[in-house]
Amino acid sequence: MKKFKIHPLFFAAGVLTAMTGGFLLFLAAALAALEHEFAHAQAARRYGYALDKVVLMPYGAVISGDVAGIGRREELAVLIAGPCVNLVTGMFFVAFWWLYPETYPYTELAAAVSFSLFFVNLLPAYPLDGGRILRILLEPIGRKRARAVCAAVSAAVSAGILAYFIWSCFSSPQWTALAFSVLLAAGAFGGGSYARVTFSFKRLEHGVEERRVVLSAQTAVKNAIRFLREDRYLTLVLYEDGSYLGELSEEEFLAELGRGAYSEPLKTLLSSL
Repeated sequence: MKKFKIHPLFFAAGVLTAMTGGFLLFLAAALAALEHEFAHAQAARRYGYALDKVVLMPYGAVISGDVAGIGRREELAVLIAGPCVNLVTGMFFVAFWWLYPETYPYTELAAAVSFSLFFVNLLPAYPLDGGRILRILLEPIGRKRARAVCAAVSAAVSAGILAYFIWSCFSSPQWTALAFSVLLAAGAFGGGSYARVTFSFKRLEHGVEERRVVLSAQTAVKNAIRFLREDRYLTLVLYEDGSYLGELSEEEFLAELGRGAYSEPLKTLLSSL
């Protein structure tokens, strides 16, 4: 993570919830949202992408960056990681109740928030993970058409939640539903992303260390991504059957990653240069 910011409205929302008796719910939701985004970041790092910026907002957390070059399967794995971590967290609390039932009153809220984030984020609407997952699944029909379908589905989901808010006004207005509907309407054409892990050449004037990693030439590209570091220059030294084959610079390695060669052996990358 390179940048972490807290939006001023987050503090305002915290004060408001504290005054209305909902501060514990607000705090639990904020922590669960951060856990969700960090899960995205950890999954992204496996494929050579790093969390570029996290902004803590009143309605959750937002990640931004550039996801250009990541494969469809890899992006799906990154998107699913967030909701899955929330699901696992909720299940952990439930399992904990079986062992220590007396903890239920203290952890019920945290479990409810985790399960809620899991289900809500899988709704097929932007800027939720479900909306981005839907877009990836629809890409075979064409990117332009897939985006149009996703925008229409997002608008429909937003309209449905708005209708629920209007219905609730006849008894007890659900203002959270109204805010959620506005969020989905605003994010219908958006979505978070990730930035590639890469060495910063701005550090050269102060001197940097080179990280040389010796690997088998048959090692899959995805298994070498974990050696990337922002503060080290990576050089991959390839051997096959005890014989030296050659080296891949960080620029060469990243260039091959850009075309989605995650499952290919490093030897293939070397021969293509």
